[in-house]
Amino acid sequence: MAEPDRTADRVSAVETIQRELTSFARRARATAARMHPELSLVSFTLLSHLDERGGCRATDLAAQFALDKSTVSRQVAALERAGLVMRRVEPDDHRVQVLLPTPAGAEILAQVTVSRRQIFGERLAEWPVEDLMRFAGYLERYNESARED
Repeated sequence: MAEPDRTADRVSAVETIQRELTSFARRARATAARMHPELSLVSFTLLSHLDERGGCRATDLAAQFALDKSTVSRQVAALERAGLVMRRVEPDDHRVQVLLPTPAGAEILAQVTVSRRQIFGERLAEWPVEDLMRFAGYLERYNESARED
């Protein structure tokens, strides 16, 4: 027996996913602004990446997040002015500058991370563990497919 045409269901599901991801992104930006006024969602994301990687070049940040180099440059400059990021010359190649969180940047990042975990924990507290694991897997799968673009 042939499977029924599910095109309308697929289109509807994709529309719902797009709408809900957009809503999620808006809420994430608003939450980031409330947690630390100097640390936008983009700044938090860049600072977090620098911390996780032990530093990297601005061009690596641009490539990682598919951002224009000028956007990364503006964000990094703002983080530097706020005293949250510093530059270090790469010992093996003095032409290369690596961006790193300052101690103040690492401290703010740690505070915001704790707050974010608490917010997500509260929002997802009633979800069964199986649903959390499925949702986490779906998000990883979605993001992995986006990296291939």
